[in-house]
Amino acid sequence: MKSSTQVIGLPVISIQNGVQLGQVKSLVLNPEKGTVDFLIVDQENWEISMKAIPFRNVIGIGEFAVTVEEERAVLDLNVIPIANELVNKKIAIKQAKVMTRKGQLLGEATEFYIDEETGQITGIEVQIGNESRIVRADHVITYGKELLIVHEDAQQTVASDVSELLSLKGTQVEPLIEQIAPKTVETELDELRRKQIDMLTGKRVLKDIVDANGQIFISKDTILTKEHIIRAQEEGPDVVIELSMNVE
Repeated sequence: MKSSTQVIGLPVISIQNGVQLGQVKSLVLNPEKGTVDFLIVDQENWEISMKAIPFRNVIGIGEFAVTVEEERAVLDLNVIPIANELVNKKIAIKQAKVMTRKGQLLGEATEFYIDEETGQITGIEVQIGNESRIVRADHVITYGKELLIVHEDAQQTVASDVSELLSLKGTQVEPLIEQIAPKTVETELDELRRKQIDMLTGKRVLKDIVDANGQIFISKDTILTKEHIIRAQEEGPDVVIELSMNVE
């Protein structure tokens, strides 16, 4: 488990040729999934556009570096519509107020922790009065730009440190998103899908795109229609990202 502070600033190293490709500038959060989906990478000679690494391209996050297989793992943010959408949501967690769904203010988020293997957010460090405590991520109902909404029982199971958070990790909390805010989550997902359709319709595909079974379902040189993009969305986010990275 890593804190965001432990990840931001790490050099990004290519395993294939042993060179530094830049350093981690920030983390891009997916509020619907409660995950870090992309790492924004900064390098002095990249002045024209922002670069990002999809978390699935990360080989490891160690004490001294983030490793990727090769330089191609670092992508131009402009060719990843999903990443752009998530960046524009500006979900930072830090400095957001933490409130229960019944309106009780717990405190202010000062840090968050992720599973370095999956990118899943595991805990939120919150300043509660004069004390710092870690709220389990499975208590979070909504990741908002200014507010984190948590279950009212969150304060009863806060951890005092990371080791205690790990010991609580196996304890399950009843999932609340579908019960409390299904319309809000579904509306945001629908809006994201519509924007993906708008951004990709009419683009030419640069390589064969395969489905989850490895079968070609969008061929190279296809001019994308709304139907193509909907099919890709139905296959899952990884397929949409692959499609977004290979169009012009």
